[in-house]
Amino acid sequence: MSRFPAFTSSRLDPGGRGREFGAHWGAAVRANHDGYLRLFEACGAGPGKVRELAERALAATAAWAPALAEEIGGIAAGCGLEPWRVAAVNARTEILAAMRAGGEGECSTAVVLDAGRPPRTVQTWDWHDHLRDAPLLWAFETGDGRRVRTFTEAGVLAKIGVNDAGLGIHFNILRHRSDHADVGVPVHLVARRILDEAATLDEATRIARSARTSASTVVTVVTREGVRALEICPAGVGVVEAGVNGIGGVLLHTNHFLDPELARGEDLGTERPGTYARLRHLEERVGGLADPDLTARAGAMTCHAPVAPVCAHPDPELPFDQRWETLAVISLDVAAGAMRVHRGRLCQVAGTTWQTF
Repeated sequence: MSRFPAFTSSRLDPGGRGREFGAHWGAAVRANHDGYLRLFEACGAGPGKVRELAERALAATAAWAPALAEEIGGIAAGCGLEPWRVAAVNARTEILAAMRAGGEGECSTAVVLDAGRPPRTVQTWDWHDHLRDAPLLWAFETGDGRRVRTFTEAGVLAKIGVNDAGLGIHFNILRHRSDHADVGVPVHLVARRILDEAATLDEATRIARSARTSASTVVTVVTREGVRALEICPAGVGVVEAGVNGIGGVLLHTNHFLDPELARGEDLGTERPGTYARLRHLEERVGGLADPDLTARAGAMTCHAPVAPVCAHPDPELPFDQRWETLAVISLDVAAGAMRVHRGRLCQVAGTTWQTF
């Protein structure tokens, strides 16, 4: 089984933690940065424009969460990069939104609640295939003693993850007509602050609502008691509860807004209609998505184009910036504060061993 690289930080202070990470993963951070510069260039943003947008993101972060800006600066120092370059990787969603980047693909998430048992979760992480070597697993402890584990990209402070307070998050991109180029707090850093600070659904919601954002995403927050999807965009934060799909105790999400008000400004789904087909497929497979066995859940989720592109395969005939692949499958164990991860596509899960982190 191919496993994701993993790293556990020893430093508790943000700057020191960042420098340690950058020193250890410098080559990976630089490679990820170069891969994103190539992607940004294909979307119309050269290095000068990227620097402008990244510096705006870093300033917004410093005003909203100074410790996270300090950690970004520490990573940059540790791997010998200018801070804006690490900020650009953390703000990759915002830069792509500013450039109105499109394409077909992206993630699918399922959470099933079952009274008396931990939530059963599974999601795909789909992204550009030229960035398939970017992900890693990172464990660290905050200065307040909170222990966090995240599946993320080299140099990005967090993405999907869990903490030892019994809270975890899944992460899917969205796009809204209110997204804009006056870059605000990166959504990946909203996710990081939720992992660092939140123990309840309401605490996570308050953190999400405190950030001025310029791009959209949905953070599906899972605790031992429940689940809530926070649809974040510049027009506001929509709160979506279990049962929104018409199935009690279930929350399913792909890459379009479910909040009725925010859905009026839906943008990504108009270009990627596969998001609607993927959601319908998940709704039809809820029985399998409730299975206690994670491999069975992944099997229930599996479906390919043209029916529903839940398991994405890159088309070698397309330009690199339009190729998408399911690069990982992730499940959260919020009771244990752990994740189980498969490196590769959904259709490759059967017969493999999950990486526990």
